[in-house]
Parts: sequence; C-alpha cells; structure tokens
Amino acid sequence: MNEILWLVFAVMDLCLVLAVYRLFGRTGLFALIVFNLLLCNIQVMKTVELFGLTTTLGNILYASVFLATDMISEFYGKKDAKKAVMLGFVTLLMMVGYMQLALLFQPAADDFAQPHLAALFGFMPRIALGSLAAYLVSQMHDIWIFHIIKERTGGKHLWLRNNLSTMSSQLLDSLVFCSIAFLGLFPMNVWWEIVISTYVIKLAVAALDTPFMYLARRLFHRPEATA
Repeated sequence: MNEILWLVFAVMDLCLVLAVYRLFGRTGLFALIVFNLLLCNIQVMKTVELFGLTTTLGNILYASVFLATDMISEFYGKKDAKKAVMLGFVTLLMMVGYMQLALLFQPAADDFAQPHLAALFGFMPRIALGSLAAYLVSQMHDIWIFHIIKERTGGKHLWLRNNLSTMSSQLLDSLVFCSIAFLGLFPMNVWWEIVISTYVIKLAVAALDTPFMYLARRLFHRPEATA
C-alpha cells in the first residue's frame, strides 16, 4: 500500500501546485513553497518503507518545492526565484526558533501536548542545521543551473533544464543534509546507504514533475503575467 499511496500523494501534490498557480499566480507559488517546506520538515520525521528502501515521508512535498521554484524561474526570472527561496528559508528558520521557544514554557498540570511537541520539534541541532543548510544550498544551486542551461540553449529544451537542475540539486541536498546531520554518527557504509536511499526516492518524485512544468506553461501561464 505504501507504494500506491506514494504515487497518489506525489501526483496529487504536483497537481495542486498547478491548481494554486492557476488560482493565485506568482503569489500562490510563493505561499506554496513556504507551506510545503514547513510541512515537509514535519513529515520528514516519519520514516516509511518504499520499494524496499527506508526513507522519510517529507521527500514528496520537498520535490514539489523544486517544481514551484523552477516554475518561478521559468516564468518570472532568477530574481523572483531567489526571493522565493529566501522567503522559505527565513520562514523555516522562524519555525525552528519559535518552536524551540515554545518548548521552554512550563506546561500546565493537565497539559497533554508538551511531550508530543517535544517529540516533533525538539530535534537535535545538527538535524535542524542540516535541513536549513541543505535547503538553501540546493535551492540556490537549482536556480543557478536552471538559468545556465536556459541561456546556453536559447530558452529551448525546458525538459532538460528542469530535470538537470532538479536532479543535481536533489543530490546536493541529500549530501549536505546527511553530512551535517549524520556524518560521524554512523559507519561510512551506513551513511552512504542513507544518502543513496534518500536520493533515489527524491529522484523518483523529481522525474514526475516535468510534465507538470509543460502543463503550467501551456495551460496557465500568460506572457503578461511577467510584467
């Protein structure tokens, strides 16, 4: 059932990126990046078995963040894409800080939420730092590669820049996160297994987003929206 749910979840999430863009345009993509980024950093704490690999659930929503970033890059340019990435980074940083502060409050005698909040948000500093660094580095790399390919191909071959930028950035994301969060905590063979399994699942979701880029351009985007 996990594999069927994974496919349904991935396709539904990518469809909702298009729906949000259709309804709210560029502003919707900015909001979606923030929403999905915050949610996937909660879902990442749940591990699941997919295709014989153990991975985190947050990888699905994280892939759609890359789709939204690429859509902003394609339709509105590098400056707006970087602004969206920084908005997501600052919001994620605020969530980490606010939730750590919330955990410091002494709970009431009949409070039931404190241990559950602590389990979700009382994560180790290395994991929080790894998540923040991996997001910022990989997203900036995604924008950089996307526009290099776009310039060198004269704006042709959308499928090429979408796939190469996302897939290379997902690899960078996995390496940065696993290096900061887990390097030295596990034997190297286990560490590499975590990196590879994480990247394989991200790669599978990333491969699904190219048709959605073409659908967004054909069905929803209008040249005047970039003015």
